[in-house]
Amino acid sequence: MSDPAILRFRALVEAGLAALEDRRQEVNDLNVFPVADGDTGDNMVLTMRAVLEELDRVAEDSEQRTLDEIGREEIVSSVARAALLGARGNSGVILSQLIRGAAEELISRPGELIDPVLIGAALARAADQAYGSVRNPAEGTILTVVREMATRVASELARMPETRLAADAGAAKQDELAAHVMERALEAGQQSVARGPDLLPVLRAAGVVDAGGYGLTVVLAGMVGALRGTDTVMLEHQAPARVTHPEHASTTFRYCTNFAVTGSDLDQRAYIVELERLGDSVLVVGDRTTLKVHVHTDAPEDAMAVFAPHEISHIDIADMSEQVRDRDQRLTGPASVHIAEAAAGAICGALAVVTGDGLRELFLGLGVSVLDGGQTLNPSTNDLLAAIHSVPAEDVVLLPNSSNVFMAAERAAELSDKHVVVVPSRSLQAGLAAAVALDQKHGADANAAAMGEALAAIRTGAVAPAARDDAGGRFRVGDAIGFVDDQLVVWGDPETTLREVLTILTETAELVTCLRGWEAPLADEAVLAMVDGTVELELSVGGQPSYWWLLAAE
Repeated sequence: MSDPAILRFRALVEAGLAALEDRRQEVNDLNVFPVADGDTGDNMVLTMRAVLEELDRVAEDSEQRTLDEIGREEIVSSVARAALLGARGNSGVILSQLIRGAAEELISRPGELIDPVLIGAALARAADQAYGSVRNPAEGTILTVVREMATRVASELARMPETRLAADAGAAKQDELAAHVMERALEAGQQSVARGPDLLPVLRAAGVVDAGGYGLTVVLAGMVGALRGTDTVMLEHQAPARVTHPEHASTTFRYCTNFAVTGSDLDQRAYIVELERLGDSVLVVGDRTTLKVHVHTDAPEDAMAVFAPHEISHIDIADMSEQVRDRDQRLTGPASVHIAEAAAGAICGALAVVTGDGLRELFLGLGVSVLDGGQTLNPSTNDLLAAIHSVPAEDVVLLPNSSNVFMAAERAAELSDKHVVVVPSRSLQAGLAAAVALDQKHGADANAAAMGEALAAIRTGAVAPAARDDAGGRFRVGDAIGFVDDQLVVWGDPETTLREVLTILTETAELVTCLRGWEAPLADEAVLAMVDGTVELELSVGGQPSYWWLLAAE
């Protein structure tokens, strides 16, 4: 049986996480500082989730060892480290430091019950830890909110008739006093959040409060609700930001880069200056054996190289320019373009490398996130890592859709902090057929297996204009050339070539999907007339360059 004290603490964390999950998108839509990338809610949720998972591990351990045998120091240290490694982005890293500060205060007071005095001390140390982690603290943010929470609790303690608990105090008494003092902290936090726009001009310009500060009050409200045995304490909802483009220095850099460093005798201060030469929004936090690094930069590899020869892990790279575009679309455009909303609660997501507006929309329509690979379908590893980050799930199947992408895709899967499985799709039309098999309720391994089966059941074809004269004299530049399963099978004029490719593909097929590319030389009616009634031909606009038609036969 798990230790009751661990289970009670876990219940509080779970309640705070549930409240944050419920308003996750609302927090995202407030995010304008330091960059309007719309991921503060996501980053805070991931940090809290890491803490909850670590508590589950500790609870399982306590079935074999008692809480006293495990020791408070081991528990809070493991929780603080889990928060650190699970943190992403500015908001996630700062939240991890709040957790670390509070945890260190608990370690320093062995034997004490969680009473108002200890809560006040933990809040004060959390605020100090968070401020100490930021080179240039900005007031009006989550930092101000936690500091003013700590100040209010300290003031309340001077007036409370009962601030300490006897060693034999029951769980109900502990919950009652903890709820009382945390309600005072929450009240101060709400007032601080409301004052944020007066302290930070970018918030005032966008018509919002600070996303991180508001997210922190949401977490605290969930915990108070759990202590009171009620639903989450009601907080006023916040309207999303006006779509503006604040002039932050951070907008000059593309990638939000996060990773962990493990080694010995690590001095976090020694690395900051060098990282600031590569970018901005630098955070390096942790201890002598483990650091978490956050930096906005155009050169993620160079940022990681700063820490050589130490071990680098938990790599997460987000394309901030893409995040800002997604946020703007979410707040001003059709909701259908935002995959994250459609995939809320998904276990597994998918990412496809694409080219062509039509193919982009077809993949999005199947719930698949997309990365524009350009005309050559050749994105970098950094591009792939950033795109994997944007998929709203911790399990991801990656459809490279070109043999050229395989090596970079495998490397990105290896480096990503998520569980990523690369599906061997070697063409856009094959990738589209595989994407139909996506089931977001199952994990990446199961989805990759289903997609592999789908790939095995299809044949592919293509017709394209020749890019150069054939050395054997069979065709010249601009002539049509036709492929079946990557083998050149026919050449000549576009109509004859497409008809021959279709004839080969339809010999054993019941359905053929045809994707019309950019500047295809035949009308759709002429293409549809090439098959008889025994085979169904689905013709869609792919918009791909280089290929007039891409085909998949099932």
